[in-house]
Amino acid sequence: MSEPLRADIDGVPVPTGHLIGGEWAGSADTFETRSPLDWDNLHLADIARGDSATAAAAVTAAASGFEVWGRTGVVQRAEILHRLADLIDDNNDEIAQVECLDMGFLEKSMRLRLVARGALNFRTYADLIVAHEDRLWNAKGMTNVVQRMPAGPAVVITPWNAPFMLSTWKLAPALAAGNSVIHKPAEWSPLSAALLAELALEAGLPAGAYNLVQGIGAEVGAALVADPRVRRISFTGSPATGRLIGKAAADNIVPFTAELGGKGPLIVFADADLDAAAHRAAWQFDDSGQVCLAGTRLLVEDSIRAPFLERFHHHADQLVLGDSRDPATDIAPLAHPDHRRRVHDFVERSRTAGDAVVRGGRPVDGSLHYEPTLIEPVSNDSEVVQSEIFGPVLTFQTFEDEAEAIQLANSTRYGLSAIVYTGSRERAERVAAAVRSGLVWVNTFLVRDLTAPFGGCGISGIGREGGDYALDFHSDLKTVMILDDTTS
Repeated sequence: MSEPLRADIDGVPVPTGHLIGGEWAGSADTFETRSPLDWDNLHLADIARGDSATAAAAVTAAASGFEVWGRTGVVQRAEILHRLADLIDDNNDEIAQVECLDMGFLEKSMRLRLVARGALNFRTYADLIVAHEDRLWNAKGMTNVVQRMPAGPAVVITPWNAPFMLSTWKLAPALAAGNSVIHKPAEWSPLSAALLAELALEAGLPAGAYNLVQGIGAEVGAALVADPRVRRISFTGSPATGRLIGKAAADNIVPFTAELGGKGPLIVFADADLDAAAHRAAWQFDDSGQVCLAGTRLLVEDSIRAPFLERFHHHADQLVLGDSRDPATDIAPLAHPDHRRRVHDFVERSRTAGDAVVRGGRPVDGSLHYEPTLIEPVSNDSEVVQSEIFGPVLTFQTFEDEAEAIQLANSTRYGLSAIVYTGSRERAERVAAAVRSGLVWVNTFLVRDLTAPFGGCGISGIGREGGDYALDFHSDLKTVMILDDTTS
């Protein structure tokens, strides 16, 4: 195997090229990645900038790798994926350190939660494929058996927020199903994907089963999804990019799943544990709001408006903005200067439109931090209510009764997640049933069983990930019908 060109990321050597067919390769051009912790001074690496030729080579390698990996038995596949999970755990500190510098995510959260979740993703799918039993039944004098077949090369395109965990979330079911993969990480946070690719080789994945292509989405990503040899596409990102990928998938009749963001409501009823709800609301600023599942629209029953806001501001005042490597820091910087400008432009347009900026609303001088911001809009039609900002910006609205709460919750084109706080089990069940979203949390947040379906309604996405839902997506289903009097 070729020795990759590496960058030293605070003492951790990280490959800067593509992994294609088990070999590391470079490109004539590169793009740079800088750290949001100190954008002007922390140049991290120059990364290989793939093009259409790189994409074609990666798909060719994946097609060859599929011939081996797709025929590998589920027990052996599971053993390799468990080995990969163990390697992730063994390298927790290094992965957390690199991702903190590359994307800005809190290092303590990476170490305690997100790297471990990446390992759990692989373990979950390894166990699911071993435990799976073909569906079998008798009808019309025949035995019917539904089997899963690996589908073929899969393109997996992952976002810049929480890149390591979200990469494992998508790659684990694709590999578990027996597909070879071509992973295209986001250009704003490409480094942890290279560490994952190295660990995949070390775990024993055959050449071509796992391929990594670095580069700019419009250049190499577009070429990957347009290749007719690709048999599955999984994408997380913006609705605008999702539409383009969906068109390419349609041209080649390729199944396509997409998670495209959210504008989740956090609904608080008067019978809720008010302090718990206000604390949860303030913590929607976590990761500077760069979380698709966040409850960014605070919908609060009118009768508790004042006490809720008092508690919310109390909890928000405790949040510490700082260096993501510092364990005392609660709020990380935004990932990129372009993104901070985008967030601030939303707030400035909101001010111009007459919305009330209740707290925050300014970039922090000398860093990529943005003040945790709360806006009370003049109308439910305000842009800050209807559009995903993906920053530390929440909106605050009140409702008179349950019907109005549901109407407001369902009033955007998004439908990924919702959070409900109430002391009534009956109300919780009614509201959860009425809200149009792929996930609803009641009196909690971000707690999930990985075998449950994950995905959104409306422009929040197409398809479902998680458990057998993801494995079925990454498989071609076959029904075998055997006449019952067939002799052995």
